[in-house]
Amino acid sequence: MDFEQSPDRIVGTAAVGSGGGRQKKAPVPVKIIVAGGFGVGKTTTVGAISEISPLTTEAEMTSASVGIDNPGQATGKTTTTIAMDFGVLTIDQTLKLYIFGTPGQSRFAFMWDDLIKGALGALVVVDTNRIDDCYPAVDYFERAGLPFVVGVNTFNGQMTYNLDEVRWALAVREDVPVLAFDARFRGSVRDALLVVLDQALDKAIRQKSPYS
Repeated sequence: MDFEQSPDRIVGTAAVGSGGGRQKKAPVPVKIIVAGGFGVGKTTTVGAISEISPLTTEAEMTSASVGIDNPGQATGKTTTTIAMDFGVLTIDQTLKLYIFGTPGQSRFAFMWDDLIKGALGALVVVDTNRIDDCYPAVDYFERAGLPFVVGVNTFNGQMTYNLDEVRWALAVREDVPVLAFDARFRGSVRDALLVVLDQALDKAIRQKSPYS
């Protein structure tokens, strides 16, 4: 696929002909999940890629969350997602992504089952400074049988561990991609989501194959 980047959004460069007056088909909607532990950059990921103003359900963190919600030492995070984040990305005239970010706290985990309904794949965002917080998301998608990609958020361009060490620490299968990306930058998030799409497509092909 070819892309061009604009200050406002990313759209495909596929040419659209006049079609002799024929009505264009609407793009196929594809639901993608962005998941991970608390404070790993899920809301930032959705906001960086969405071509619309992302819908967020952020609430201010209060003293009641002390000892429960740990945003990490190297963050100025003062809000938390209490339901979901939502964004949209048009890949080209045939494909549109609807991106749902999950809440990170374990007390909101009951919402995940509803959020993943109809999803084709997931990006599991990982913070290498808090590997332990990433286990539940990896385990969840393995149990659900949903194709997923582990995306290590580099934050300030740094990673505490390399990708092979992250794979080993999370006991991620060899067929699951583990990649680095920066949740702040649209192009980096786009590339990670395209890998998620590739994983979903591979699964669909395997399921249709009589030899799989």
